[in-house]
Amino acid sequence: MKKARDLQKCLGAHDIQITHLGFDGGCGVFTKGTLKGATVIWSYAGGWEHVSICPKNRTATWEEMCMLKDMFWDDDEVVMQLHPAKKNYVNNMKNCLHLWKPIEQFSGKLPIPPDIMVGVKAVGTMG
Repeated sequence: MKKARDLQKCLGAHDIQITHLGFDGGCGVFTKGTLKGATVIWSYAGGWEHVSICPKNRTATWEEMCMLKDMFWDDDEVVMQLHPAKKNYVNNMKNCLHLWKPIEQFSGKLPIPPDIMVGVKAVGTMG
């Protein structure tokens, strides 16, 4: 996760009004654009870096989740969205999506599948 100083600059550049900062994260609200009014919460405690986004009337799009990832993490960092077992579902906020990254000192780097299991890079974007 980006350093606090860099993160505050980045959040301001993306029109997020910070409403609370704590020793382990913070929260804010988007003030402009397609996410206007959406709350964002970030934390880095309990062995995890975490960001959640809660737009008012819909879930965030893939593009918006990518923007969120870029805001909070560097290009070379891997983060994930989880689909837990149904018995572990928790849904306190409608339309809320989360990004997660284990903190290396606790969990190590995230394993990722080989590129070829996702697609062929040489082909580029199709259609």
